[in-house]
Amino acid sequence: MNDPDDVIESDTATDPARIITVVGPTAVGKSSLALELATRIDADIVNADSMQGYVGMDIGTAKPTIQERTRVRHHCVDAWSPTDEISVVEFRDAARAAITDIRAQGRTPIVVGGSWLYVQAIVDELDFPPTDPKIRARWERELVLVGPRALHERLRASDPQAAADIDPGNARRIVRALEVIELTGSFTARLPQPTPWHPTTWLGIDASRERLDLLIADRIDTMWSAGFVDEVRRVRASGLGRTAAKALGYEQIGRCLDGEIDETTARAETIRATVKFARRQQRRFRQDPRIHWLDETAPFEDALSQLARL
Repeated sequence: MNDPDDVIESDTATDPARIITVVGPTAVGKSSLALELATRIDADIVNADSMQGYVGMDIGTAKPTIQERTRVRHHCVDAWSPTDEISVVEFRDAARAAITDIRAQGRTPIVVGGSWLYVQAIVDELDFPPTDPKIRARWERELVLVGPRALHERLRASDPQAAADIDPGNARRIVRALEVIELTGSFTARLPQPTPWHPTTWLGIDASRERLDLLIADRIDTMWSAGFVDEVRRVRASGLGRTAAKALGYEQIGRCLDGEIDETTARAETIRATVKFARRQQRRFRQDPRIHWLDETAPFEDALSQLARL
């Protein structure tokens, strides 16, 4: 665990009443920064990347190594089987339970993730609409029969505003909207203004688009060299649920293993999909005025400086 000799002395930097978040796009260095901070301020890390919660999905999710998790305690990592379908609410509840336990021990929780929805669900009070597995399964069967665009037209007939807010190709959100409309009579695709669950300091790390594209390509090259294809083959053999199968890289390699594309194409498509995902992350996080964006040239020093001002 953490070396006491390396722990920062400031009470303000280790205030257990406050949550720290480290956010930003994929491959930018969030995990490394959080690990360095946690070591310095004697904190625990709470993972907010849903795919890192799945056992066995290690290389493709850039999951912290066993050595890193020995150095600093991590929560919500290797917590579920890849066959499990974990909702945002279930993930939030597990993360909050971990945060409550960390704070009870007088330690500071650092929430780390690149999904704005998952991070916000953990640290803000969001009112998620109800769900019904039977209703959702019925709409999913309908989706297979008619396709997302036809289902989007049905959504438009039920709730024009919800249809206007949801892309016609986003099958998962269309199904969710139709499920909620059937349960409650309406659906809003826009989340309300955030209300903090507990006091939170938001730290963000980012890079220029050109730099981020290089980081992503380098990361995926490293994943491939580390045996990413073999990992996907292994987890598919053990069982891979619908959500886990859609993870970046796992979907593309899965198509390769099914003979639909070759490995070179799978690799190129993984890079393209990851870059596209990173662009969405950048846009979404930049819309949140609470985030203090760290100096790209010295993020760790800037983070310590920011925490010292609390």
